[in-house]
Amino acid sequence: MNTGSPEDQPHAQRRICHPPECSWPVDPAGADPPAFEAGAIGAGPAIGGSPSSDTIRSRHAAAWRRVGGALVGLVGLLIVAGTGFVLTLGPAPTGAALEFSKLVVDRNGQLLRPYATREGRWRLPVDLASVDPRFVDALIAYEDKRFRRHHGVDLWALTRAALQFIVNGRIVSGGSTLTMQVARLLEPRRERSLKVKLREIVRAIELESVLSKNEILGLYLNLAPYGGNLEGVRSASLAYFGKEPKRLGLAEAALLVALPQSPELRRPDRRSGTGRGARDRVLERISAAALYPRDEIELAKKELFPTGRRAMPSLSPHAADRAVAANPGRDLLRLTIDADLQRRFEELARERAHALGPELSIALMAVDNATGEVIARVGSADYFDERRAGQVDMTEALRSPGSTLKPFIYGLAFEDGLVHPETLIEDRPVRYGAYAPENFDLTFQGTVSVRRALQMSLNVPAVMLLDAVRASRLTSRLATAGARLTLPSGEVPGLAIGLGGVGVRFSDLVMLYAGLARLGSTVPLVEWRDDGYAAAAPRRLLDPAAAWYVGNVLMGTPPPQNAAAGRVAFKTGTSYGYRDAWSIGFDGKHTIGVWVGRPDGAPVPSLTGRSAAAPILFDAFGRLQNSTVPLPSAPKGIVFASNSRLPPPLQRFRPGGLPPHGADPPHIVFPPNGARLEVADRSGLEPVALKVSGGSAPLTLLVNGAAVETQAYAQTMFFQPDGLGFMRLTVVDAHGAADSVVVRLQ
Repeated sequence: MNTGSPEDQPHAQRRICHPPECSWPVDPAGADPPAFEAGAIGAGPAIGGSPSSDTIRSRHAAAWRRVGGALVGLVGLLIVAGTGFVLTLGPAPTGAALEFSKLVVDRNGQLLRPYATREGRWRLPVDLASVDPRFVDALIAYEDKRFRRHHGVDLWALTRAALQFIVNGRIVSGGSTLTMQVARLLEPRRERSLKVKLREIVRAIELESVLSKNEILGLYLNLAPYGGNLEGVRSASLAYFGKEPKRLGLAEAALLVALPQSPELRRPDRRSGTGRGARDRVLERISAAALYPRDEIELAKKELFPTGRRAMPSLSPHAADRAVAANPGRDLLRLTIDADLQRRFEELARERAHALGPELSIALMAVDNATGEVIARVGSADYFDERRAGQVDMTEALRSPGSTLKPFIYGLAFEDGLVHPETLIEDRPVRYGAYAPENFDLTFQGTVSVRRALQMSLNVPAVMLLDAVRASRLTSRLATAGARLTLPSGEVPGLAIGLGGVGVRFSDLVMLYAGLARLGSTVPLVEWRDDGYAAAAPRRLLDPAAAWYVGNVLMGTPPPQNAAAGRVAFKTGTSYGYRDAWSIGFDGKHTIGVWVGRPDGAPVPSLTGRSAAAPILFDAFGRLQNSTVPLPSAPKGIVFASNSRLPPPLQRFRPGGLPPHGADPPHIVFPPNGARLEVADRSGLEPVALKVSGGSAPLTLLVNGAAVETQAYAQTMFFQPDGLGFMRLTVVDAHGAADSVVVRLQ
């Protein structure tokens, strides 16, 4: 590999050391051999006057000895090239065992994050098609203009180098071809001798016999040194220009051609003046080769020269780290993340975190509702910010969800037929043993609709409904849907979980809300896929009608200041002690979650989901750069009615289902709760009988939350099941008292 011209050196004879070997400064290879004048060999005056005849004879003798040595060496080289003489070097290296940087890329193949090799080198794989053609043209014109014609060794260049050595008494040009440089890079040697040169020649001929020209060029593109721990044109382009080598300017291409000759001496981050001079000499060589017009060359010389080294890309570092740790044997991992969206979300988190405070962090996550693919995941406001514990991935941390579980309480109540969005419910002081829930603002709203109670995130109505649907059933349903809920050791689910008294992961919350957007079914979140990936079957969260009711109610939640209403269904939450601020929302296409707080769990006074997280959520939806998608249309079983037009049991919710005037509440005698009913003929399901005692007629039967037609004044009712599996049967009497059982038809 050429190592620069004497203009780069303080002295023409100074030796420059750089990986993979130390070499003498030489002129660029590929120039036509110089013309020699008669008597040039040994010419020159002696110090202090004309040389004596003995001195002249001595100089001529030394020159002829150099000529003889050079001719002998040249003959040897010709023998090597002409006869295929092979030294005992073993099989030729072709780079098959080279270690490259692990790469994590996005869904479109865009680089998210590379990882240094075990030796600490940045060696990013690149092929010829991924490099700007101007760089390749300039490289061949400057380094080895006969590259496409020779077979590994350019005898003309070697002859020129030998004659220049004879004339000057020192090495002026090395005569190495690109193939010989690749051989040297594959088998680096620090010493410089005839034996090493012969080895390079043999290896070059061997490489040409087993690899194509483009494959040899590809090895050069991946191995050429660019200063420090940078190897290969892709690493250099990212480090010095912050972009892939696919789109290089003429000046950028020229610099990348010049750097490998003396990578340490010409590094832009250390020797910008020397590097600029080397770049301009490459541009002059390009001009002389008539590759580009002169005016383009002059413009390229005036372009700004990089004076520093950029950090390697580090998009979605938490997701990349997790994928690499889970796949230690893979060098390329493709995530479902969209790099452009990820970049916008990271900028959003960084901007808002700096505005909120020095120790606060922000986590963001966006998923595709249909597939569960994670298209953006921001685990912290800044991965490299130690004050914010940036390397802690808050999307996987166990935190209190605050009020973000309330929609699923309401969903179960809708599913059981206990309430409708327009049902009236009381927001008044209530006590459950020693537990007396209060609203966030310590006030009570009195009688409100269920819709209003959820939109205002009132605590008392949520606890009332949780008591009716049972806390253990809520946790069981969420676990069945794929959420991992954590309670203190020895604790059982209680009413406090509805207000955040349970541990949950951010990613699980986002998955659950995406299940609401999917009308009641969840799919596991997917962040990367291997070759054998198969989509998981959906899991039940809520019945479609119940999920639609929840989404419809949340669509009407008042948005933050200056945000458009009615475009995103969302819910906010604040954990006990102002430790976690949440906001999670969805439209018909995407679900986005936001968490704000301190990673160490310390309280932050006045930190609430509505004031801190909700504005970020709406800004994140705006950065999707597409209009919001409407929620799915209403499924079968939806009742559109005002409160006055609802069936009497649904007009008002009564805690505990206690009927007035001391009447006996309804009780399902058959089938008992948890029963398994065997079907004799699976090809045709027969009606199922249900027996009820007590209750005030008329009775309403709900199957999985949907009303079915039956005899409203009979104690024995029959209904036609839709299919096999679990089903909830609920009977509601005229005063709103109800009883429910869960049975399995098999």
